[in-house]
Formats: sequence, structure tokens, C-alpha cells
Amino acid sequence: MTFDRFVAIDWSGAKGVRHKGIAVAVAEAGAAAPRLVPPPARGGWARGEVAEWLEALPGRVLAGFDFSFAPPFVDRGAYLPGLETAADGPGFWRHVDALSVDPDFAALGFMHGAARPHFWMGAADGRKADFMRFRQCELAFNRQGGGKAATLFDCVGAAQVSKASFAGMRVLHRLRPGFAIWPFDPPGGRTVVEIYGRAMLRHAGGRGLKIRDRAALDAALAVLGSLPFPGKDDLNDNQTDALVTAAALRTLSADPRWWRPEGLNDDIARTEGWTFGIG
Repeated sequence: MTFDRFVAIDWSGAKGVRHKGIAVAVAEAGAAAPRLVPPPARGGWARGEVAEWLEALPGRVLAGFDFSFAPPFVDRGAYLPGLETAADGPGFWRHVDALSVDPDFAALGFMHGAARPHFWMGAADGRKADFMRFRQCELAFNRQGGGKAATLFDCVGAAQVSKASFAGMRVLHRLRPGFAIWPFDPPGGRTVVEIYGRAMLRHAGGRGLKIRDRAALDAALAVLGSLPFPGKDDLNDNQTDALVTAAALRTLSADPRWWRPEGLNDDIARTEGWTFGIG
């Protein structure tokens, strides 16, 4: 696959309309350093603004979002056992979107509605272990020593990915007419993939630890064939995650094995999806 530009989006499922936790970076084809895209207004990006910006981006685009594109399915033969939903990713996104009336693509209405029994939101819900379901790509990443991937049914703590993922599924439903959503769709000239910052940092030669200084950022970019990041402004780890990931997408997308990773079959591609860059 060849693309003109590579976009990495460090995502957020937080309440509200503007989110300082969202960072957007773009790497153009070639070796130039990736750049940060400033939000259109003070206070950070709105999720809807990210979708609008991406839809307007010209050319052949590979964009990565840092959230889980679907819940586990293979382990129990259903996304939410006992609750009737579609049995494929795009159908499930449509279901989440239809049951969420929250502003800016949040999905709290879905999570606190009929799907509520499937989420662990504290000790009152019982044993946390009973909610710890994982997708096949997450299990593969854990087996490779990448660390313990989070489950999107755990809603407690700063590291939880649940709110971000279900909000993101609504955005995927919005984007799909104009983008192939891999691996649910075959990749095309405008393609969206799921990314995991820790996995991309490992591709950049590290152990998956957050990058918080300019020297470490430039070292990671160099491993990925990129020129150093210009400027002297301080960067937070959301921004460095996005910058490294944009460069990593540029490098990894040229290798066919990441489009056909070991462990990904047609059933998994249709239901759970896969994180790009995990083999």
C-alpha cells in the first residue's frame, strides 16, 4: 500500500466537547519529520472536528486511531452475550451510535443503558475479574511481552480505554462511507486502522515506555527513518505518542506482513478487528 500522508490520532473519551487529551500528528510521504496539527479552537479538539478534518484531508491517507475498534467476540461468540447486536464490527458501530445521544460522539448513553451489565464501574458490580475479556490481538500482544493490554469493559481509572473506544466506534460509523476501516474492510486509498501507542513505541526501538523529552523523541524518529522533530516547545506524552505513531505508520505500512499479521483470520477481521503493527 502507498499513501501520501500518515495521520496518528491520540484519542480521548472524556466528557465535554473539547479535549486536551486528543493529539493529531501528520507525516508526509518521505522522511520529513511528522508535524502536530493544532486544534481549531482553544481548549483542544472536539471529536467531531477530528472527523471533519480527516474527511477534508486530500490524497491517499492512512489514519490511525488509538482506541479499540470493537469489543471481544471470539471468546464468547458474541459482543455482549444476552444483548442482541449485529455480529460484525460495522453493524456494532451502528448499534452503538443509534443508542447514544451524547454530544460530540460520546457513548455514555450506550454504556449506561442496556449494555450497562457488561461494564465494570466499581466494586458494586462484583468481581472485576469477571469482566476482563480480551480480543485476540490483545492476547497476542500480551504473549509477546508487550505488557498487559487493557480491556474495554473496565471503566475505572486513568488507564481505562472504555469511554474512548465506544466514542470512537461512533466516529468509525461516521467515517466509513469515505474510508476503508481495516481489517473490517480491505485497505484502500483512504484507510483507517487501529493503533496502540505502546506497540508503536516498541517499533521505534524502545520498551513501550512514554517519551517525555526531545532527545528520546528524536531517537525514536530516527529508528523509524524520520528526520528530527523541529522546534523547541515542550511536548506532552499525548503529542509524542502521536508523532512517533505517524512516523511508524509511514514505515510499517510498506511492509505487507502488517496487513496480514499472524493470528488474523477472516472471522476475527469481521468481528473484533486487529491492532495495526501487532504481529
